[in-house]
Amino acid sequence: MGLNRLIPLNLLLRFTRSNAIRRYSAVAGKDPSIAGIEDIVAVASGKGGVGKSTTAVNLAVALAKTCQLKVGLLDADIYGPSIPTMMDLCGKPEVMSALEKLTRGVAWGSVDILVVDMPPGTGDAQLSISQRLKLSGALIVSTPQDIALIDARRGANMFRKVEVPILGLLENMSYFKCPHCSEKSYIFGHGGAQKTAEELDMKFLGEIPLELDIRSSSDEGCPIVISAPNSSAAKAYTDVAEKVAHRLKELAEERQQGPQIML
Repeated sequence: MGLNRLIPLNLLLRFTRSNAIRRYSAVAGKDPSIAGIEDIVAVASGKGGVGKSTTAVNLAVALAKTCQLKVGLLDADIYGPSIPTMMDLCGKPEVMSALEKLTRGVAWGSVDILVVDMPPGTGDAQLSISQRLKLSGALIVSTPQDIALIDARRGANMFRKVEVPILGLLENMSYFKCPHCSEKSYIFGHGGAQKTAEELDMKFLGEIPLELDIRSSSDEGCPIVISAPNSSAAKAYTDVAEKVAHRLKELAEERQQGPQIML
């Protein structure tokens, strides 16, 4: 997989993996919010520190690598961007009018899915991004403990208020697997995200383990989906990517099969 384009702000990436034409879009309305982009997916959390950026990076890579899609990656956290480090980039972002420059001010070309690493929280900035970008869907990231899940609920409710479909809830740092005996230790609790997903009528997208290699590969600028594609963590991210791509296709089909009003 090659990196086709690097925008000067160093917060935008575009991956190309296939020349296949993707002829569906899950977004409501006729015109996309950004020319050339079929679907925009937000990776969000109600709070920081739950692994949202790591999820966004590995999701984008897996969508390109495994699902054979043309994928863009945008770090929308203007004040605290993480993706430049995770993708081994350099440079400082501008703040003034940054969102407009990072989206409509870029010639993206033809992109199937733009993955947006949202800023943490559920305030005005998150609402503005959600509404202006005409999101096709949102993926909520949480860790298993109750306090994180409270914020995940808040994030899901925010997207529902602006009528953005929830693609599902992903449990990050789900468990630690001993490298010596392979025993799983549920450090932050067990089953909390799956239970929350059921209560909120959301799809549960799976569990991402708490692994040293995920952290080290991110710090080194080479996501684990690339650096260790056969690892359990990489396979977990790949599974999530396949579920996201499938759900976007379902949403597109549901929209096309909606009721028609004949006059």
